[in-house]
Amino acid sequence: MSLFDKAKEKLSANKDKVEQGLEKAGDKAKEKFGEHSDKIDQGVQKAKDALHRHQP
Repeated sequence: MSLFDKAKEKLSANKDKVEQGLEKAGDKAKEKFGEHSDKIDQGVQKAKDALHRHQP
């Protein structure tokens, strides 16, 4: 099993935690770069979409 396959397996097993981490990261980024909050929200949403797109 390749490293990429292992990473996908771990991500899919912990999707709730990954989503929480994405939300926290987005909130921290908005604190620092508030004027770009719309772009940050778009990036967080794209990351969540990618997470759910690769469900086993």
